[in-house]
Amino acid sequence: MSQVADQAYLNTRVSVMAARLFAPDLIERLPHLPLSALADEFGLVALLDDQAAPAARRRAVEQSLFQLLLSELLVLTHPMNAGERGLVLDWGRKYALYNLKTLIRGKLHDLDRREINDNLFELPAHIRLPDKELFGAENVLELLRQLEAGPQRHIARQAREVYEQQREPFALEAAIDQRYFIGLVRRIQVFGAPHQEWLRRLISAELDRIGLLWLLRFRFTYRLSPSETYYWLVPSMRLLTRERLLHLVDLDGFEQVLEALPEPLGRLTADCRSIAEVQQRLARYSLDEIRLVLARSPSGVARALAYLMLRETDLLRLFAVIQGRLLGFDDQTIQRALAQIEPGVHGS
Repeated sequence: MSQVADQAYLNTRVSVMAARLFAPDLIERLPHLPLSALADEFGLVALLDDQAAPAARRRAVEQSLFQLLLSELLVLTHPMNAGERGLVLDWGRKYALYNLKTLIRGKLHDLDRREINDNLFELPAHIRLPDKELFGAENVLELLRQLEAGPQRHIARQAREVYEQQREPFALEAAIDQRYFIGLVRRIQVFGAPHQEWLRRLISAELDRIGLLWLLRFRFTYRLSPSETYYWLVPSMRLLTRERLLHLVDLDGFEQVLEALPEPLGRLTADCRSIAEVQQRLARYSLDEIRLVLARSPSGVARALAYLMLRETDLLRLFAVIQGRLLGFDDQTIQRALAQIEPGVHGS
């Protein structure tokens, strides 16, 4: 196929798959549905296994929903060229990084191998880490050194260097997240028009959200200095650019940071009194930006990535409701949990 035909085919496929996204009325109904209705509506037979413990049912459903997302990701990459496929697979590799964090926590806390394994995602070969080999590492540093020989070497090297210097689990995970986002930014720089414009908008929606939350947490919860805080931030290509972040980290108060934000972030967060409130407002903003890319972009790869982000958020919503039901929470508690769902964030 020609490049034009490939784009047309990809855009058509994305449009067809977009019909699977949860409609607003379904999102409203979700927290009120019992387990039996959830099992019927979404084909989740594992929910009906009364002989299994709630934790086993939760795990089976989590893996089932994750495999659904991953299968759709692979379907969308089929008509893509190498650069497009590389970007989408890099986005999906965050699940390998969730596995990496699980392995690191297991090593740090000397957890049982079975307990660690129960919390790993099952990944295809082109995304997964060499989990079996990493299990055999004696400690965190050896684990990271082993990773430096593979495709995640940049993330592994920075994480190892940070851990050697600080021995702080927080810094280790921050280094992993930082390198992941830097990698995505570098991936989209090689795209031409119209792809780069829309990919920058899409990834920047995530970076603006995450950058502000990290800044607020590092400065006012963890009490890091301005320079320490700035070190961990990844500048956005739209709102929270390098220059703006340099200005914001020097401010001494939560309210001062919000007052100095560029629009529309300033308007969105104007009356927030806590990081939790900011988090909810930014999640809605980010989702609106992602929906806009899906609806208006002529770029097939940008629309495909937008679809996957929205689909992931829907499946996270569904999983949050199922988890709440298995734990016996009431509708109101589940609704509060749903309000905390953010694009691209997983509780692994």
